[in-house]
Amino acid sequence: MLKPGMILCDRYEILDVVGAGGMSIVYKARDHRLNRNVAIKVLKPEFSNDKNFVTKFRIEAQASAGLTHPNIVNVYDVVDDEGIYCIVMELVEGITLKQYIEQNGRLNMETAINFSIQIASGLEAAHENHIIHRDIKPQNIIVSKNGNIKVTDFGIAKAASSNTLTSGAMGSVHYISPEQARGGYSDERSDIYSLGITMYEMVTGRVPFEGDNNVSVALMHIQNEMIPPRQYYPDIYSSFEKIILKATQKKPERRYLTASALIADLKRVQNNPNIDIVVAPTSITNSPTQEWTKEDVQAIRNGSANRDLYSQSYDNPPVSQEMGEIRPIGYNSTPQANSGRINELLQEDEDEWEEEYEPEPQPKRGNLKKVQDYDEDDEIEEEEDPDDIDPGIRKAVTIAGVATAVIIAIIIIVVLGNVLGWFKFGSKKDDKSKITTEQVQSIAMISVTGVSEDAALKMLSDAGFTNVKTEHVEDEKTQEGYVFEQSVQEGQTIPVDQEIVLKVSAGAEEVDVPEVTNYEDAQAVTLLQEAGFEVSHAYDYSDDVEKDKVIKTEPAGGTKAAKGSKVIVTVSNGSEKKEVEVPNLGGLTEAQARDSLTSKKLNAGNVTHENSDSVAAGMVISQNPARGTTVTEGDSVDFVISDGPEQKEKKYTASISGTITCNDAALDGAAVTVQVVFNGGAVYEQTVTVTSGGSYNITATVPNLSSQGGSASFVVLAGGTDVTSSFSVPAPNVSYSEE
Repeated sequence: MLKPGMILCDRYEILDVVGAGGMSIVYKARDHRLNRNVAIKVLKPEFSNDKNFVTKFRIEAQASAGLTHPNIVNVYDVVDDEGIYCIVMELVEGITLKQYIEQNGRLNMETAINFSIQIASGLEAAHENHIIHRDIKPQNIIVSKNGNIKVTDFGIAKAASSNTLTSGAMGSVHYISPEQARGGYSDERSDIYSLGITMYEMVTGRVPFEGDNNVSVALMHIQNEMIPPRQYYPDIYSSFEKIILKATQKKPERRYLTASALIADLKRVQNNPNIDIVVAPTSITNSPTQEWTKEDVQAIRNGSANRDLYSQSYDNPPVSQEMGEIRPIGYNSTPQANSGRINELLQEDEDEWEEEYEPEPQPKRGNLKKVQDYDEDDEIEEEEDPDDIDPGIRKAVTIAGVATAVIIAIIIIVVLGNVLGWFKFGSKKDDKSKITTEQVQSIAMISVTGVSEDAALKMLSDAGFTNVKTEHVEDEKTQEGYVFEQSVQEGQTIPVDQEIVLKVSAGAEEVDVPEVTNYEDAQAVTLLQEAGFEVSHAYDYSDDVEKDKVIKTEPAGGTKAAKGSKVIVTVSNGSEKKEVEVPNLGGLTEAQARDSLTSKKLNAGNVTHENSDSVAAGMVISQNPARGTTVTEGDSVDFVISDGPEQKEKKYTASISGTITCNDAALDGAAVTVQVVFNGGAVYEQTVTVTSGGSYNITATVPNLSSQGGSASFVVLAGGTDVTSSFSVPAPNVSYSEE
């Protein structure tokens, strides 16, 4: 794993880990050359050491780097730095569609249609550039913060699918198309199928197929019909449901041919939810599911079946090579004993696949007219090319000609032989018919133990048996719906109309789960085992249930569960709260104090503020309880935050001075009053006896001012009359001092 601060290619600085997948780890990084943040997907060492995989990976990544579209995560660069292989991509702030569904539940119709159009638009751009994604799923779709959709990992899936990878590295098979699951040819329609499954999950909150392992899910994609979305939620638009059903048809030719056609229907539904969408009828054979052991698969590979499960004519291998690791429930035959049936089923299965899923010849792009969509009765219009004959048609014509010639030769031989007496058709005809009839009516029984009821009935019908009955019996060892016993043993020759009885598991008998809450663990185990259940344990803390007593069971007490099934008993570890020491919060900021308390599983209590001449503003002055005090986890600690020294209001004193001169002889010897006016108010008075031509100094002070600034003037009064005009009165000088 790369560490923050590392530099790749003297350009990309690793900042943080964004996430991890099966094949790679994604980092947030800084591109110092272009001064922008990017996402870097780094291959894990187990893939970086595979030169074949790395070569394919680089080729596909470079091809996807040519894609530029608003709904595709742009690829900027492909990097190789001393064995570290990675892709530099656009950094999209958001979450995956999978996380979006998990957080918000199933999406409303408007959002689901909007997201579907955006995803399909990204696929449309890729398909036009001859790039198939091959791994469309919600985990590879990013919902940005502004609601835009970005599809990522273009080209990577192809590199992965062309190498032998574990199922863990390849991710989930819940979205895989049937042709991919069978290891067949995949094209643009495979992406459309996977998008259809994604749309299904968007509106239902679930995937259509769930199984115990990847193999069972893959088989469901091949042969099981999905439950229509409206059976879960009737509020889903019928038209949108039809789009999903059309996109997820088993046969590729029944799906939308192009992403453009899918987008056209999505926009029609967006504009008019009541519009009708045509879906081609489903026609899938109900062939039985056959599962193999590793020995079976190895025997087939070694030539005992004279076939190769993994045909070299296909571009992609099967979804998982683990298919041979699962045996049917109740299956106890050796590989040698079943080799004939394996070959027979393998031949039937592959013949059916070749008939249903053989890739159609791709017409030249120049001759193909624009096709929006087609149904079962529609035709794709092509310009005729007399020299361009379909190899399949040529082969069919050749076979038909040979067959006709053989039939004509047989007819000639029979007629000629009858005329010349080569064949004797006479009295022994009835005897020969009788012998032939008797031979046809008695055939060897086959084994159907360990397969599903429907599959068993079809296998017996195909073998020629006409009188098969089933009995549903409770059985703890066999999965519900599977045959665990047959009345006629394998290999026994019987008439085709002889009654055959199959015992089918109805599941284990359901019994009541004892209520053991608050019981001692040992006592609870005894009661559950006596009721016929297996017991496993889980442990949890509880403030309400004493240590070593039962908190709950799963399934809950009082409900019914299959006899022999497992019951999980959750036992109390007692109260989870512990005693801790209160940390020292002094000198910490409020945020730091809260983090310190959280690390000790304590809570911040009452937080107050006060002035302090000794503690800087924003720092903790004091706390309660004091540091080092022992308290219980979950308790609260109060603390006081400093607002710094108290701010006192400043006061100022204004000093005013000036000189006045008497210019009026009439005022000789008169006593006048000189007023000092400051900011419009008289703040000082002084009585002066004046003589004509005499000058007099006037001074005054004005204390307790809140600010510096103001205007001052002198006014001269004689007997209450303003005689300022009889004096020379210049503007006073004003100065200020802080008190």
